[in-house]
Amino acid sequence: MTKEYKRRDFMVLSATAFAGIGSMFMLAPCVLSMAPSSSVRAASTVTIDLRDISPGEEKTIQWRGKPVFIKHRTTEEIENKDSILPLKRLQDPVHSESRYKNPMWIIVLGICTHLGCVPIIAKEGGLGYDGYSGWYCPCHGSHYDEFGRIVKGPAPRNLEVPPYYFVDDDHVLIGLDSPES
Repeated sequence: MTKEYKRRDFMVLSATAFAGIGSMFMLAPCVLSMAPSSSVRAASTVTIDLRDISPGEEKTIQWRGKPVFIKHRTTEEIENKDSILPLKRLQDPVHSESRYKNPMWIIVLGICTHLGCVPIIAKEGGLGYDGYSGWYCPCHGSHYDEFGRIVKGPAPRNLEVPPYYFVDDDHVLIGLDSPES
């Protein structure tokens, strides 16, 4: 190989490497600009004061334009293991313990997983009550238990559990799984 070929190969390799590194420096700001800023991430969270919700009551709040159901369970509901449906009765079986971070509070996204309707509360004597309390979707008849698990109807999945964590005993932040997120 002559000296001219070695020099030409070196120049081609150097130019290619320089162009590649330059492209990365040009693309990095573009890619980084697509990540949400800290102010956008902060706006995508909502902090709820749980002192406003008495045991046995439920509150619906808005998070990212979607309803979120927050249910304050009573000590009787927590102690009554008979009300927990066996996994074999569920269409999307998951243990009830995996649906909450604190047994006093059930927090689920209030959107039916069938066609996106908003379920209503199913209490004894009310519309959609089928022997257990929870939620009922009046659009197509999906029944969810008190943990948001699908019991019957056309909905394919359980109600979604949004990311959340307890800031303290009286406040929950919806939108992040932990303070470090």
